[in-house]
Amino acid sequence: MDEKSEFLGKENTRKLLFKLSTPVIVGMLAQALYNIIDTLFIGKAYGAESVEAIGGLSIAFPVQMIIMAFGIVLGTGGASIISRALGAKELKKAEKVLGNVFTLNFILSVLIAAFCLHYLDPILRVFGATPGVLPYAREYLQVIIAGGIVFVYGVSVQNIIRAQGNTRLAMNAMLLGVGLNTLLAPIFIFGFGMGVQGAATATVLAQGVASVWLLLYCIKGKGAVKFRSETLKPDMEIIKEIGTVGAGSFVMESASSVMMIFVYNALAIYGGDASIAVFGTVMRINSFIFLPLLGMAFGLQPIVGFNYGAKRYGRIVEAVKLSLAMTTTFGILGLVIIYLLREQLLGLFSTDQEYLELGKNAIIIMVLGTPLIGLNVITSTLFQALGKAKPAFLLSISRQLLFLIPAVILLPRLYQLDGVWAAFPVSDSLAFLLSGFLLVRIYKIFKERKDSSKVSVGSETADKISI
Repeated sequence: MDEKSEFLGKENTRKLLFKLSTPVIVGMLAQALYNIIDTLFIGKAYGAESVEAIGGLSIAFPVQMIIMAFGIVLGTGGASIISRALGAKELKKAEKVLGNVFTLNFILSVLIAAFCLHYLDPILRVFGATPGVLPYAREYLQVIIAGGIVFVYGVSVQNIIRAQGNTRLAMNAMLLGVGLNTLLAPIFIFGFGMGVQGAATATVLAQGVASVWLLLYCIKGKGAVKFRSETLKPDMEIIKEIGTVGAGSFVMESASSVMMIFVYNALAIYGGDASIAVFGTVMRINSFIFLPLLGMAFGLQPIVGFNYGAKRYGRIVEAVKLSLAMTTTFGILGLVIIYLLREQLLGLFSTDQEYLELGKNAIIIMVLGTPLIGLNVITSTLFQALGKAKPAFLLSISRQLLFLIPAVILLPRLYQLDGVWAAFPVSDSLAFLLSGFLLVRIYKIFKERKDSSKVSVGSETADKISI
């Protein structure tokens, strides 16, 4: 077992979870800021046209998320395998996974860019782009897609590095990207007069610098898993395992984009450009709650994966309980803050009166289910870290595909625009119930194994769990 990752199986679970999660949460808050900076500057730059420009960025966002979802499938799939391999002392397998992730990054990035640039306008129309917002979405995405490799690579390698227990480096890379984007965005938007293209250029350059830093870390072999050029050769068994395990995260991320197809088309029917701008703004504000929840899950993942590989099930149970308590508390605090500051938050992006009136109502309805989301995120991550693809996949699609899309289709027919907003807390509640059911099942299995095998923190005598 590599000494750089051995602490995952020995250190106090509570201390370890905070140690791994805090840098990720800080990084995720930085990512939320990353998502919001462009919108803030664009709102100021376009003045009277701010609603259409913000609407363009809102429509562009789910397409950008699909691109990043390919990095997430490689990162979470690879991270799960690497964590379990390190726990089981299979270092060569971990190295081979890292090399295959690098290769897949390049191949997928090229294919995605070629397809999306060729079909960009039709893709934007599918996502509900109206004539008013489509030009802005097109200008922004042309730059983002051309530089897509830095997003795919950056997201995937951050997950791989976290799997080795180095959450601080992943956090620093995200902070570096946010800091550079904050500096560069006003220069390109206002100084060079590039508008939305300037915002996209700043984002690509900032992410590119952060990605190069992560690349150098891997190449120099500073982590628990060393990069070796011979591992770049594609291994179909490893690629299949990465895809199988990472499918849940890919679906969760891309499900958000698929969901937005239905939401934006519903908004175009029942609300118009102002409602599209409102939705995009609320999603960015809500990311300050959701992304830290995801950060907690990323901090949990290497603990679960390593200790499952090392057959230390009691530590998994303890870490999951603490994660659930923290994510639920954070969700409640986020809901309270948004409720108290909703007008000020919305006013940061635009002063358009129609936008503000729609937004005050929409933001309250949409975030009602926020305290329930943590259970879904943690439970999905738990099954993914265990290598249990089917329940992980089911939980990943539950909120935004299984429950939200039907709600977005049905509720507006009864409640018009309010029905679109109400679909979100309804889907959050249903996903909460499903996640709770599956979590209780796996908890009973862990408890039985722990009790029957008398597993303690340092024990390695339990059998593998069949779920």
